[in-house]
Amino acid sequence: MFSRAHLPRLLWSLVAAGAFALAAASLLLSAWLDLHPCHLCIFQRLLYMLLALLGLLAAWKAGTRLGMLAGGLVLATAAAGAATAAYQSWLQMQPAGSISCMAGEPGLIERLVEWLGQLWPTLFLATGFCEDTELMVLGLSLANWSLILFLACLGAAAWALRQTARASLHR
Repeated sequence: MFSRAHLPRLLWSLVAAGAFALAAASLLLSAWLDLHPCHLCIFQRLLYMLLALLGLLAAWKAGTRLGMLAGGLVLATAAAGAATAAYQSWLQMQPAGSISCMAGEPGLIERLVEWLGQLWPTLFLATGFCEDTELMVLGLSLANWSLILFLACLGAAAWALRQTARASLHR
């Protein structure tokens, strides 16, 4: 039987499963369709992996301080992912050749992705440009879809945290 007390655990589990599926899908699509992920794509992949781990921890420790901390980190990670996907979406809307994500000195994201790409190229090697839209699905780029999905994770995390807080007040 399902009760309101189980809702946060279910939401965290859904966030974890969804984020894991999205990270796996990004790997499979890149290989299957010979896509060339950019630094921002790889960073979003990394954030989905982190969301999966944090979501699992939040589900496992739901209702505890550690669960609340993990949930707060899910919220922050989803917000960072949404900001990254929004920036990449903005880059893709600019006129062709007018702007590039690789102009100038590499930033923190680029340095992190380069370092990870050297350690584990299968998962983290960036070979594309952020402003390119190699694949469109229903008129939206993968960055657009990623923005929508990070916002969904953000909403689920906020809801789960609120439900956990409500449950703790009623104890």
